[in-house]
Amino acid sequence: MSGERSWQPSGNPWTVAVVVTLAVFMEILDTTIVNVALPHVAGSLSSSYDESTWVLTSYLVANGIVLPISAFLSRALGRKQYFMICVAMFTVCSLLCGIATELWQMILFRILQGFFGGGLQPVQQSVLLDYFKPEDRGKAFGLSSIAIIVAPVVGPTLGGWITDNYSWRWVFLINIPVGIITLLAIYQLLEDPPWEKKVSGRKLNIDYMGIGFIALGLGCLQVMLDRGEDDDWFNSDFIRLFAVLTAIGLVGAVYWLLYTKKPVVDLRCLKDRNFAVASLLMAGMAMILYGSSVVMPQLAQQELGYTATLSGLVLSPGAILIVLSIPLVLKLMPLVQTRWLIAFGFLLLALSFIYSRQLVPDVDFNTLVLMRSAQSIGLGFLFVPLTTIAYVTLAPKLNADATALFTMFRNVAGSVGISLSTAAITERSQVHSAGMVHNMSEFSEPFQEAIRRGAAAIRDFAHQLADPVQLATARLYQEMIVQSRILAYVDVFTLCALVSFILIPFCLLLSPVKSEGNAGAH
Repeated sequence: MSGERSWQPSGNPWTVAVVVTLAVFMEILDTTIVNVALPHVAGSLSSSYDESTWVLTSYLVANGIVLPISAFLSRALGRKQYFMICVAMFTVCSLLCGIATELWQMILFRILQGFFGGGLQPVQQSVLLDYFKPEDRGKAFGLSSIAIIVAPVVGPTLGGWITDNYSWRWVFLINIPVGIITLLAIYQLLEDPPWEKKVSGRKLNIDYMGIGFIALGLGCLQVMLDRGEDDDWFNSDFIRLFAVLTAIGLVGAVYWLLYTKKPVVDLRCLKDRNFAVASLLMAGMAMILYGSSVVMPQLAQQELGYTATLSGLVLSPGAILIVLSIPLVLKLMPLVQTRWLIAFGFLLLALSFIYSRQLVPDVDFNTLVLMRSAQSIGLGFLFVPLTTIAYVTLAPKLNADATALFTMFRNVAGSVGISLSTAAITERSQVHSAGMVHNMSEFSEPFQEAIRRGAAAIRDFAHQLADPVQLATARLYQEMIVQSRILAYVDVFTLCALVSFILIPFCLLLSPVKSEGNAGAH
């Protein structure tokens, strides 16, 4: 054990950090860059838009399944070899997606792309933990946060620009040169510590039951979350079936992994209080991050009529602000207890969403950018401190399992956030519409007065086209729909603020440590 703890990498840790983070940036970018290209994919492959959404679902399902078992695959193949296989096959699958001619081909290649891409994030986190001393991990995770937080934001903007100016196929083909360069660099630079060496076949025990339960539970969960809104959630037999299968898989996985002798992923990581609480807080942050990242472009495009590129630009300043805030956070981490920084981050996040509740139907571009930028300041104070404190008191031999679980919690919670936010927009807009309709009747004097004023305003130039009263009534109903949609977005922002406030007390359960990771530091 002493030999393992004294292990030092021969290469420059920062060079390795940049290389492995580049691979993760490429993979995370692919989860969102395809979204805006889906209508073009559907048209090119002679399929409906609803059928083309399986291009997204298939990737998320495969990605979610492989995340928790990536530590096992890393042990089975050796971490460096597994990482190289993931990068190489992700690149090959990107090429295959780019040249696909039928929808079934695209879905198959996206499944494979998601399977191999899912191993990149946990391994990257594990590499950073092993390559950097505790006092330097904050800086390393600061670099990592650029990939994990900025990539989902940049994806839709870049995807829209590529699709508008070139072809949707280049959304995938752009990965090829990046993948080749990254693969060659990893081959030259990355090395495994003693505890991450390949396990011989005689010592390797394959937990088939654990893998099966995880695949069933997480796979069905991702399908349910991604297809729920389109299939009207639990009013659909398809969604109810997958909900039952999700429950069977997840409950069975937890029971099996806790009681089997050699599980595919070691849940003992969750006995560490810092890791368990940080995982909870990271899941909460991911729900808010991914949910709001989907809601803001949706608001810009569907309600305000922005193009895909322009709606992406609403998010971009916030992404830049996150990158600029990371050095400040790193300066504060040696001076302030990490848990207070995390609590402050959630407080900023809550206040920013309260500010975002000022949303109105005629909101301008600059105000939208300001709202998203305010939200981003809080996010900048969360990712690096949370990722750093999660591993402070964890045994090095558990790093691989811990990073797999930590990444799984973040990604699954992100999917939950996306599904909840999009479902809330639909449901709450219907609720607000129903409330407003009661006041839009022939017995409502204010409504009738508004119709009379509207009809008088358009009577002079519209009487030859249609009845001014009908036009005024239709216009009021259209305004009602717009207002109900805007109020639904306000409700989502309120929910995000509420979740942020609720998570603040949990920060006090973390150890009172600073960035050096000394348990007794105050």
